Amino acid sequence: MAEPHAEKSSRSILLRALRLRNYRLFMAGQSVSLVGTWMQQVAMSWLVYRLTGSAFLLGVVGFASQIPTFVFSPVAGVLADRWNRRTLLIMTQALAMLQAVALAAAVFSGTIQVWHLVALSLVLGVVNAFDVPIRQSFVVEIIEDREDLGNAIALNSSMVQGARLIGPSVAGLLVASAGEGVCFVLNAVSYLAVLLALAAMKLGPSPHLGKERRRVVQELKEGLRYAFDFTPIRSILLLVSLISLTGMPYTVLVPVFAKEVLKGGAHTFGFLMTAAGLGALIGTMTLASRKSVLGLGRSIALATVTMALGIAGFALSTNLTVSLAALVATGFGAVRVVAGSNTILQTIIEEDKRGRVMSFFTMAFLGMAPFGSFGAGTMAGIVGPSKTLLVGAACCLAAGLLFAHRLPALRAVVRPIYVNMGIIKEQAEQPPS
Repeated sequence: MAEPHAEKSSRSILLRALRLRNYRLFMAGQSVSLVGTWMQQVAMSWLVYRLTGSAFLLGVVGFASQIPTFVFSPVAGVLADRWNRRTLLIMTQALAMLQAVALAAAVFSGTIQVWHLVALSLVLGVVNAFDVPIRQSFVVEIIEDREDLGNAIALNSSMVQGARLIGPSVAGLLVASAGEGVCFVLNAVSYLAVLLALAAMKLGPSPHLGKERRRVVQELKEGLRYAFDFTPIRSILLLVSLISLTGMPYTVLVPVFAKEVLKGGAHTFGFLMTAAGLGALIGTMTLASRKSVLGLGRSIALATVTMALGIAGFALSTNLTVSLAALVATGFGAVRVVAGSNTILQTIIEEDKRGRVMSFFTMAFLGMAPFGSFGAGTMAGIVGPSKTLLVGAACCLAAGLLFAHRLPALRAVVRPIYVNMGIIKEQAEQPPS
């Protein structure tokens, strides 16, 4: 049975989810929009540091953009399980476009102040708190064959990381030559691509049509019980939470390392962010080329250790080449942890609870980040950026080793589920890779 799969070219395996029209539209629209998003994020960080020279305020702005996810994403998960997800996405993308327009207007009018950046970051954070879990749930809705789910999730992550590779590079050049405002304008325009793609999709009736609705609080409690009573889901959510709290905040301090440690400017900052994006892109492409979900748990554990070592290397480096290599490793490990965890969750959760579980995943991944950003900015002002990152690297390393220790027990629970769902077929009787 395995021979037809073996005969497929690596390219057809890698891109198999793209044979679906709706998924191609989704990828095309998001690819353009996410490049703009990364451009805005890089320009925002540099603008804050240029105006203030403060690592602490970098942490404050990061906190403002991410804390709404922790507060509002559970409600978004309930909405994703009861309303039309495409309609919800059109609304969130339109609101994000308006935020970018307001940001550009403030810059070009010459009235921009730090409190404007904090307030507009907070607005975008609220929008993203709803957008991310809804979008993740929507990806599954447009995939017809569940066997393509892992590939679709990995390709989606590849798209994000490809944008992360392009966006910071372009932003670094534009900030240095034309200023931050141009990046904000281009981001606003980029949202048109995803709005047009969503409008062009041909979808059947919403899977939530006619579903009995209860109180939001009641449905939220049901989702919490389901997620945290099931050991594999709970373990993954806890791992991602710790990684986001202690490891991911390295991005907040990159401007400090670019200027103070490596003695560079906006170009150096762009190169560093691009290096992390390159590592992440490599990581997602290797995930997309996988034929099976077998072995993903081991991959997550190894990726966590890789991320920890990358962060430690970056913290200790005073050489640009070494710093770039360390961030490639960091990006590679980080995306394999997140995308691998996403794939496992999406394949084992029940459909009627998908939105809520993915909202908890969003809380773990993005909702914990503001506390990490704020903590990293504060700690860097006290003990310095290098020691701050070393502490985070040590926490990630401990988390990866603990997850690896628990992996045999988790695999014993998850494997029968994959077999019963038909996701693992000819590989069902093979040992985990």
